[in-house]
Amino acid sequence: MSLTKPILALLVLAAAPALAEAPALAPESKTFTSPFEFAASGDKASRDEAAAAEDPAGSKVIGGTKAADGAWPWQVALTVAAKPVGTDSQFCGGSLVLDQWVLTAAHCVHQMDRDGQGFDLAPTDFSIVVGTNRLDGSGDRVPVEAIYVHPSYSVTDLDYDLALVKLARKPNVPYQTVEVPDAEFGDILREPGITTYVTGWGLQNGGRPASELQQAQIQMLDREMCNNLMLEARAEEAVEGFVYAAQVLSLREEQAYAIWDQLVAAAPMPMSENMICSGTFEGGKTSCNGDSGGPLVVPLENGTYIQAGVVSWGLSAASGKGCEETAQFSAYMDVSRFVPWLNEVIAANP
Repeated sequence: MSLTKPILALLVLAAAPALAEAPALAPESKTFTSPFEFAASGDKASRDEAAAAEDPAGSKVIGGTKAADGAWPWQVALTVAAKPVGTDSQFCGGSLVLDQWVLTAAHCVHQMDRDGQGFDLAPTDFSIVVGTNRLDGSGDRVPVEAIYVHPSYSVTDLDYDLALVKLARKPNVPYQTVEVPDAEFGDILREPGITTYVTGWGLQNGGRPASELQQAQIQMLDREMCNNLMLEARAEEAVEGFVYAAQVLSLREEQAYAIWDQLVAAAPMPMSENMICSGTFEGGKTSCNGDSGGPLVVPLENGTYIQAGVVSWGLSAASGKGCEETAQFSAYMDVSRFVPWLNEVIAANP
């Protein structure tokens, strides 16, 4: 079965306001090499308990609200198979694109060992929870049959951060699959101003876990604009060290300026052409740890949705713990660029 697109005329557009000042970038924690390792280690449970003690009243997903029962029926949770279903065992999200196929992020199911060698999780390492918005044991916990990581996935820059998970059987609870767009429709979906929704059980404001599915309405932003903002922020962090090096090396001012310009020009763009930038101009609505692999969907005029993106990465908090809660955007894999690969994998593994 192939994945197809809906009628182009059904697209819902939204206007885009002016840009606000971008937040500073901070490096992500490298203590754990994957979301799965973090959840399996038990450290996630300890952190969740500490966050709950600090804020027993709880709070919303970063800028989001609790999803209604039955909403987003294609959303699934990836959970550590050896642990009961709960916030401490859930480590990523995903979406049902066909009855036995889940679309998620490659970094959710591909780990690095201590020697820097990459390997995929075993199908028995995790299971997929379908048909519920609560991490309370409800829904259907479906075993995994196989994992297919995009062959070009890069752990260094998270490019091609996409994977397919084949379920061992169809879910035994009510669910829906979500459509994905082809390249032509994808060109329309990524236009700045398009309304999008991101959903997941990731960390909320204050670093608290979410036991109930959260949703946030955001919008497509211009990728070039997002790249420029991140490059500017990185340059601001790097310039102090560069000035010191130039002084130590006794470079003339014109030499230093020339080298600096070359250095900045050589810096790779944070978001590749395979990525979508989505968020808000005022900031404060974004995906976070645990949301990885989940869907970014676009509403259509007939009341249905189409999946434009897969949650890939975002900005870390300056403290190095959790996500930047004032971030204006996060990066999502552009699903429309990968439909041929998706169809190829599904056709080859009936």
